[in-house]
Amino acid sequence: MKRTFPVIVILISLSLLGLIVLQVSWFQNLLELTKTQLNTKINDAGFSVATDLGKSTHTAQLRLNRRGILPLRSEFQLPFLRPIAIEDKFRPDEINDKIRKAFNRLNLNKLKFEFAITNTTDDYEMMSVGYEKEFWDTINNRRGYYAILPENADIENNGAFEKLIIIVPNIEKQVWQSLRWIITGAIAFMLIIIAAFYVTVKTMLNQKKLSQIKSDFINNMTHEFKTPLATISLAVDALGNEKVQKNLEKSAYFTKIIKEENSRMNKHVETILQAAFMEKQELKLNLSLIHIHEMIAQVMKNYELQLQDKGASFQLLLNAKNDNISGDEVHFSNLLSNLIDNAIKYSSEELLIKISTHSTRNYLIIRVEDNGIGMNKESAKRIFEKFYRAHTGNLHNVKGFGLGMSYVKTVIDAHKGRIKVESVLGKGTAFTIEVPVVQN
Repeated sequence: MKRTFPVIVILISLSLLGLIVLQVSWFQNLLELTKTQLNTKINDAGFSVATDLGKSTHTAQLRLNRRGILPLRSEFQLPFLRPIAIEDKFRPDEINDKIRKAFNRLNLNKLKFEFAITNTTDDYEMMSVGYEKEFWDTINNRRGYYAILPENADIENNGAFEKLIIIVPNIEKQVWQSLRWIITGAIAFMLIIIAAFYVTVKTMLNQKKLSQIKSDFINNMTHEFKTPLATISLAVDALGNEKVQKNLEKSAYFTKIIKEENSRMNKHVETILQAAFMEKQELKLNLSLIHIHEMIAQVMKNYELQLQDKGASFQLLLNAKNDNISGDEVHFSNLLSNLIDNAIKYSSEELLIKISTHSTRNYLIIRVEDNGIGMNKESAKRIFEKFYRAHTGNLHNVKGFGLGMSYVKTVIDAHKGRIKVESVLGKGTAFTIEVPVVQN
């Protein structure tokens, strides 16, 4: 796993990077192709409209690049010398409708445009309202689309070289807008792939962590069962000795050892089975009214001998005005026992355990503090994970399977409470519990 995981991450990353490069390249090609197709359609639309407009004057059309500046309308032509022009036959709104219909036939329904008609001297016969503004906007509108009359037109009877000019404002922006759904889909697709990549890597990391926790659990379990089994084996061998059999006191001593070690193994088995049971279904509570101050005093009384044996001391600062909660007496008592037992396990010299309480309007706050070895930030973050145990240099110097704090969290959640841990390595740990109070 250690070797294959980096390889998998690298391969997936390269695949993802390659896919992004291909997507960008594909989109660039699509953008250029769309521009080309759009230009062709606009030219075809202009050709169609110019043909329609020039039917009565025998016009033909060509496409030219826009040159020069905006010409001024001539005021010096004599009406009786001027040939029949487009403006004599059509109004601006009619030409606008013809261009719009031509665009619609070519699926350019949403494309905006401005237009103008010029005469033989490039003076404007007519123009749309926004044409002049778009004509001078050379940054966004770099080109126009032209349709002109042919050189072989009958000048005596027809208006030769009249031009239809179509400008599509900000065509780049309109191309991007036409592709917005494709762009949105491509981005969404890439985000899904990136999310899948993230979930895959996270799952693999979790599996790696679970594998390590499982290995630690098996090592702990092996050690916890190996010690009592070895002790029982020695006690059984001793009972087989004739001298021991004749000495009732020694026989009773070794028999007691066997019973104690057997009870110890039964407790380990029960702990593991209880953890498996809680994993399959929610913890069922037998709720009753509990006076927490009385329970804390009773739990601490049970630990008096252990504390005396370690030369430890404890302080009770039970200041809560309301210590009544609705809870399961057995599970909540076990919860407190686990916190105290945890403080004793990870203790240093001159251990001091301090338990304090205070109450708010809706919650009872219980704080269990010690001056033990403490935990680093990583251990404090993972302390409530099942089977997790903080390493103290020697994996087996502290007994247990790493189920105690997971059980504590399960009990607190079942009581609709909260628990948080504060710890400083080398200075100690504090657990703060909040549970709803029963109003007096």
